Amino acid sequence: MGTALAAAAALTSMAACSGSDGSGSSSGSGKDKAGSVSKASPVAALKQVQQKTGGAQSAKVEGTTEMGSAMSMKQSGAIGWADGLSGALTITYTGGTMGDALKKAGGDGSVQARYFKDEYYANMGDAMAANTGGKHWIRYSYKDLAELGGASGDVMKDQIQNSTPEQGVKSLLASGDVKKVGQEDVRGVPATHYSGTVDVAELTAKNSNLDAKQLAAFKEQLALAGVTTQTVDIWVDENDLLVKKTERGEMKTGAFNSTLFYSDYGTEVPSEKPAASDTVDFKELLKQGGTPGGTS
Repeated sequence: MGTALAAAAALTSMAACSGSDGSGSSSGSGKDKAGSVSKASPVAALKQVQQKTGGAQSAKVEGTTEMGSAMSMKQSGAIGWADGLSGALTITYTGGTMGDALKKAGGDGSVQARYFKDEYYANMGDAMAANTGGKHWIRYSYKDLAELGGASGDVMKDQIQNSTPEQGVKSLLASGDVKKVGQEDVRGVPATHYSGTVDVAELTAKNSNLDAKQLAAFKEQLALAGVTTQTVDIWVDENDLLVKKTERGEMKTGAFNSTLFYSDYGTEVPSEKPAASDTVDFKELLKQGGTPGGTS
């Protein structure tokens, strides 16, 4: 895989880990108090969390993701969801074949990412810029990625554009399998813990905008990858806001594990796009016959 594609996979995995494919990203309730949703049923609690989290519109996020032998990484930054996904993240590979590909191409394993409603940008450092005419930022249009990636591209585009904590609540609600585990502390914050098992293909069908043909192709890809269900756990503070989410599943290439922490709801999210003079379009790189690093 080309390093530009590796970066695309890494950046979009952030969406997959918090998006509409059944990888839930928020839910729960608060501490026991008068009128608290912690006294309500899990479904009622999650519906209230969905509304509260959706209204918060932004948060700081940090976490780790492992996808079998393909990659392990950590990410931190701020995301917003007032109008689609926005944000700025630093994503650092800590292992796996994708990280190796970036480092072989001269990168240091770290990627700066900026997300917008219809596109995102990746900066892989000075060494990578030497392969792109000195331009540091690669622009990835979600539409272009969908066209290039077939069924998986369509799913990726859908996930990115809907990868918000609020959408994650919808995913867990749609699973029909939500249990309240109890009260626990998350980084010193009292929180209510919920857990559920989700069918990835089924929830993608329920929560996405994909047509029947796209869904059929995606389900076939999931089967080939050995992906079926994921266990999702979520922790919510007394303000009905998500503070932690974990996901666990199995693939043919190994285990999938993701842990994300959310904080500082309402934080300011960077919104400035990289300078056009320092940006090259991913589609143009493909037309030029390669991707950064010369691997494909």
